Amino acid sequence: MTEKYAVVVVGGGAAGLSAALVLGRARIRTLVVDAGEPRNAPAAHMQGYLTRDGMPPAEFLAAGREEIARYGVELVRDRVVEVGRDGDFTVVLAGGRTVRARRLVLATGLKDELPDVPEVAERFGRDVLHCPFCHGWEVRDQPFGVLATSPASVHQALMVSQWSKDVRFFLHRVAEEELSDVDLRRLSAAGVDVVPGEVAGLVVEDDRLTGVRLADGAVHARSVLFAGPRPVPQTGLLERLGAELHETPFGAYPVVDATGLTTVPGVWAAGNAIGFAEQVVHAASGGYRAASAIVGDLLMTDLDAAVQG
Repeated sequence: MTEKYAVVVVGGGAAGLSAALVLGRARIRTLVVDAGEPRNAPAAHMQGYLTRDGMPPAEFLAAGREEIARYGVELVRDRVVEVGRDGDFTVVLAGGRTVRARRLVLATGLKDELPDVPEVAERFGRDVLHCPFCHGWEVRDQPFGVLATSPASVHQALMVSQWSKDVRFFLHRVAEEELSDVDLRRLSAAGVDVVPGEVAGLVVEDDRLTGVRLADGAVHARSVLFAGPRPVPQTGLLERLGAELHETPFGAYPVVDATGLTTVPGVWAAGNAIGFAEQVVHAASGGYRAASAIVGDLLMTDLDAAVQG
């Protein structure tokens, strides 16, 4: 027989585990389906989370899984391949299992597509970085490079100048004429050197970044490179359910209210499923908000049914 849960949480990262913890403590029968592909897996440590600063992401998730298990929450390592609704929700897993749920939390996150430059993907999360708030302190005052992927990369070059005064902005395939006068003045004021020319690859010696190599052969000594990936929101399940999405410069994300409720009744979203800039601490908070709203929603629904009955 198909198993029935009050809530199925899709995604076992910070948002999904946080939601599951709140639901478990509220005695809500909950299943977490986790494909095991956290966005921050390439990073050795996570920063900026009060009391967990510097904790390895894998250790953080392992602690979260232990916590939810204390409250009877089930977790299965699998992937949701289909979801539908006929009164309750039907959730089909890749492993062949089908479950039913009254409410859903979609914490499916996003994937980062890195610039197509040799060695960038291999070094990502080590000395090729994206977020200065995540890793800026650890690489402070080192020679930075910033790889432009669009004219909007100017913002990244300006931001990282807070952590180092030796910053070179590699235009790569962006023409200098694409930058506005305001952009150029700000870069100059921040002391950021603008380097035209396509980046051909990175120079790595003894398993560490030592330089950025241009197509003309010139090498710029750098020990850190910031490169903005293209975020790809994992919205397939939301789209199948008919959730309304809104376009942003970083992809299309679901329209949600303050608790993460989507335009589909009974479906909440949290973490990077709702936005590109959700850090671990934000994701955990979003999962908590969604779960607390679901507890109240289920309770009031059942009480109203009892009153009507």
